[in-house]
Amino acid sequence: MQKPENLKVVMAFGTFDLFHAGHENYLKQAKELGDYLIVVIARDETVRKIKGEASVHNENERFKNVKASGIAEKVILGYKGDKYKVLKKFRPNVIALGYDQFVFTQRLDKTLIDMKLNADVVRLQPYFPQIYKSSLLKKNLPEENGSELNRDAVLSENDQELNSIKNFEPKSKALL
Repeated sequence: MQKPENLKVVMAFGTFDLFHAGHENYLKQAKELGDYLIVVIARDETVRKIKGEASVHNENERFKNVKASGIAEKVILGYKGDKYKVLKKFRPNVIALGYDQFVFTQRLDKTLIDMKLNADVVRLQPYFPQIYKSSLLKKNLPEENGSELNRDAVLSENDQELNSIKNFEPKSKALL
């Protein structure tokens, strides 16, 4: 596939389970690095292999959630097998990594050299990781007992916590 002509292509990767404000922030930061954002969604089998358990949402649901955000120009599912094949196909100018993404990054520099791909690798800043992290949000989900998971209630609770952090005013100037 050819790059969109004269555009700086950015590629971002992730599981994007329980799509939340941290994910949105990551994708918005990635988008600011170029003109055309491609988001690669981890396959279900990759998630199980890396995290040791299945995601709450399957790859198709996670794909739809990221696409529905409207942030990326293109959303795709990752390749099975060769995880770097997507880089060969799209040849991005920039690879945007989350602050906590380390899987498949150990060999990234060597892989880029082998592919003769001159892409900048940029590690992005976290967005309130004490609140917006899928593993933490998962812990707050109700037990599955035949009822629907109330994702919106968990995320709303976390938004309230974030607002209290943003609006915090110390009683003493000595805390500043």
